[in-house]
Amino acid sequence: MTRISNFDELVAQLSARQSVCRMAVVCGSDASTRSAVERAAEAGFVCPTFIDDNDVDAAAAAAVAMVRAGEADVIMKGLINTDNLLRAVLNKETGILPKGQVLTHITALEMPGMDRLLFCTDVAVLPQPTPEQRRCQIDYLLGLCRSMGIDEPRIGLVNCSEKVSEKHFPHTVDYRAIAAEAAEGRFGRCIIDGPLDLKTCFSAEALKKKGLTSPLEGRADAVVFPDIQAGNVFYKTVTLFCHARTAAVLAGPSVPVVLTSRGDNPDSKFYSIALACLNK
Repeated sequence: MTRISNFDELVAQLSARQSVCRMAVVCGSDASTRSAVERAAEAGFVCPTFIDDNDVDAAAAAAVAMVRAGEADVIMKGLINTDNLLRAVLNKETGILPKGQVLTHITALEMPGMDRLLFCTDVAVLPQPTPEQRRCQIDYLLGLCRSMGIDEPRIGLVNCSEKVSEKHFPHTVDYRAIAAEAAEGRFGRCIIDGPLDLKTCFSAEALKKKGLTSPLEGRADAVVFPDIQAGNVFYKTVTLFCHARTAAVLAGPSVPVVLTSRGDNPDSKFYSIALACLNK
């Protein structure tokens, strides 16, 4: 599979597949959601079912029930609070998060001046990932990267510096353990390294100036942030000041969940649908 380097290539590949994704759209009456869904349907890779109800919890439950019945491949959030939708997704009796899985948020970024898409986690869901949750995040990231045609994904484990500090940044100790596990084949074919700061993840020149070496060689495809604060600040910085285009999905449930913000533009919602459909 040829590597997908931008969102236009993602859409083109989905359209060429001639495979239609069944999508349950929860409370999708707003103009931006409806515009994105209609655009995906016109491109030929989505068959939507709009679930609107005066009771938003009932609408969310109906979408989850469609998934459990094998009638939907993706769920999309419209004009409904995230909490309401996630209550249905995470319900222990009727939800769609398999035992042992972790709910996390993965973002794809198309950055001006970059020759490839970048991926990151988690900017919206997990406040402070535990070691077990972080390994799940890595597994999900690797799966997404591979679905985008990246045969040997390169993942950077981000910190404010490259130094391991058990006292101030205890997660950096686990970063080294994860990197060692990756080198031993725990995650399949991939390259994982950390702690690294953001520059040394993406810049060979930054590595050289700091006198450092890394198997990533400054060519990361994806990064894992230490916590939601770091991830969220990064996300809002690149979208506001760098005008990055974005797509995002929730990973962990039995089907991808498109959980865009109600304030996201139709383009972001459209590309998020495409990303979800590729990974259904």
